[in-house]
Amino acid sequence: MTVRATEDLAACHALRRAVFIDEQGIPETEEWDDLDATALHLLALDGGTPVGTARLLVAKGTGRIGRICVLPSHRGTGLGAALVREGIARLTADPRVRGIALSAQEYAIPFYERLGFVPRGDSYDDAGIPHRHMVLECAAP
Repeated sequence: MTVRATEDLAACHALRRAVFIDEQGIPETEEWDDLDATALHLLALDGGTPVGTARLLVAKGTGRIGRICVLPSHRGTGLGAALVREGIARLTADPRVRGIALSAQEYAIPFYERLGFVPRGDSYDDAGIPHRHMVLECAAP
């Protein structure tokens, strides 16, 4: 399995549709936004078949990893961690980035904690699913 940057938005969107819209029931109006046009997209491949994705954004010194998803058939394989680690590597290489943030579904908080993220603030609702803000501090240059 490999994780790489991609411009294949159709593959990323198909994965997000399968996981967020079809599986989790998130409304399409909440899944799609204008940020896809400026984000760096990561694609996880298994033998050339897309099986996971994430997107990276930078604003005001903070890198954001979002829309992280892996098909059910590939969960538990380490692929989700590989996507997040690739996102961290790419964002920390950007001199504008002083920290990294993400919005974690509550059930996934332990997963992100194992990757170094720390929960901040209270739980909040996003598309009908409890979430928590999480951060990863980056070392000073």
